[in-house]
Amino acid sequence: MTGAALAWPLADPVALLERSIAYTLGSLQLVTEESMGRATPCRGWDLRELLAHMNDALGTLQEAALDRHIVLAPAAVGPDPGADPVAALCDRACRLLGSWARSGDPEGILIGGVSMAAGIVPAAGALEIAVHGWDVARACGRDRPIPPDLAEELLTCATLFVSDADRPARFSAPVHVAPGSHPGTLLLAFLGRDAG
Repeated sequence: MTGAALAWPLADPVALLERSIAYTLGSLQLVTEESMGRATPCRGWDLRELLAHMNDALGTLQEAALDRHIVLAPAAVGPDPGADPVAALCDRACRLLGSWARSGDPEGILIGGVSMAAGIVPAAGALEIAVHGWDVARACGRDRPIPPDLAEELLTCATLFVSDADRPARFSAPVHVAPGSHPGTLLLAFLGRDAG
């Protein structure tokens, strides 16, 4: 099934991306040189590795906005070891948002040769960016809940994007939480993270 055949529940995925970036920029302000080696909720990654992954993911989203395609096996280009990873990530996030805001093209995006509805890509990016923003704050020893309205929309995306086939490789099994929990807690639990 192509993305164009999927009934898309979000009115403005780029606005969702903007809100996720804004939330994550707040988490990035918590990063210090001392926190770089700390473990994150992402299994096996310390904070420096998570920031490198986030930078790579934002680069892929930028590629989609500018070129209207995503190559599934990108060339391995590591971050500049002398660069400040937080500054580089903040800069890339701002450029990414500008690219999506200017794209305005409802045309599909090719992902590994398969055409997907254009809104799917910024929505998937918003999900990844916000959840990793939460991971960054946790690695820095802070509790920064994802804002409720943002979390509710991202949970809608997560239920479309994450299937049993993604577990346990990309996501852990869902964590049990009370049904009336904070929307951010429900989102994180669905993605296998314990917000408690």
